[in-house]
Amino acid sequence: MAERRMFTKKVTDDDNFMSLSSSAQALYLHLSMSADDDGFCNQVSISMFKAHASVQDLQALLEKRYIYQFDNGVIVIKHWRMANALRKDRYTPTAFQEELAKLKLKDNGSYTWLPDGCQEGDDRLPQDRLSKDSLDKNSKEKEKRKRFTPPTVEEVTEYCLNNDKLHVDPEAFVDFYDSKNWMIGKNKMTNWHSATATWERHAKERGEKQKLFPKKIYPYPEDDFMVKPETFDEPDGEWMN
Repeated sequence: MAERRMFTKKVTDDDNFMSLSSSAQALYLHLSMSADDDGFCNQVSISMFKAHASVQDLQALLEKRYIYQFDNGVIVIKHWRMANALRKDRYTPTAFQEELAKLKLKDNGSYTWLPDGCQEGDDRLPQDRLSKDSLDKNSKEKEKRKRFTPPTVEEVTEYCLNNDKLHVDPEAFVDFYDSKNWMIGKNKMTNWHSATATWERHAKERGEKQKLFPKKIYPYPEDDFMVKPETFDEPDGEWMN
């Protein structure tokens, strides 16, 4: 690993950098001096001690995006490669390859996060590529989670019968959402099981406003599933059939 580090005036002479406290600026310099050849540093506490910096100073560097910090505490200097470029014979790859894989290098030489921490190939970043088999497997799993198969009346019926608390008309449920192409608002339905609970709740709300519940809650013999409508007759709240 190289012993010399360089800084660019594009960063250190910038008004945003100069607005930092002197201890925050000193912390940035010490973190940079302790960083490896890819700009990664796991000596944050030692650098804070050397710079007489506080947690607030570290937070200021993070908020202004002069550094990025990973879940394990390791930081990386965002603008590292704008000032530090080494010949291959003097370059030692970082030991933090997993963290490096979550970044990509912009055209101006600064690091930025990859969406969802996905790895992206870049000749300027020495990184371990995911195997094609791993990528294909992850792609298939995501596709499987996204795929939605509309249920049949029989499937909804069986689900409702196995859930005693559900009082849903399976045929009406399927007909309604089939007419809407199984859309909820502007989004495609992803879980019809949850939709049945919402369907029943809305049905009860409509029934309460009308002071009665739906006459049929299942498309089966009325003797078992008929609920007689009820209405208020007197102000004292006594029910009259």
